[in-house]
Amino acid sequence: MTTLDSVVLACIALLALLLFGLGFLVSMTRQRARISMGVTDDHDHALNRRVRAHGNTAEYAPFFALLFLAHGLREPSVLVLVLIVAATAARYLIVLGLLTAKTVKRGEPLRFVGSLGTYVFGLWLAVLLVL
Repeated sequence: MTTLDSVVLACIALLALLLFGLGFLVSMTRQRARISMGVTDDHDHALNRRVRAHGNTAEYAPFFALLFLAHGLREPSVLVLVLIVAATAARYLIVLGLLTAKTVKRGEPLRFVGSLGTYVFGLWLAVLLVL
């Protein structure tokens, strides 16, 4: 296995850990809160924030994994590897922003940077795959 393969696979594994770790966290939070379905009316409740972090991750992580794999099959350039690492970091930043903000009613820097990184790096990786 080359260093290139290791970077691509490590980032895919990190996205998988994030997705399944958040799923487990949501399950544990539901058990503690005794809420088996849905969320609470309080947007700042830990369950709501964790459900949103998991849902957002579930929306983006699988497609990022596919993009990473597709690039990995093409012997990615250093630029592509940097974008893969940056996209993975962006996904973690958005989750940190969702889980640590005092309230979800105001903008939060980590969440903003994570969101922006998701869009910029995702689009960049998609365009490079076509070229």
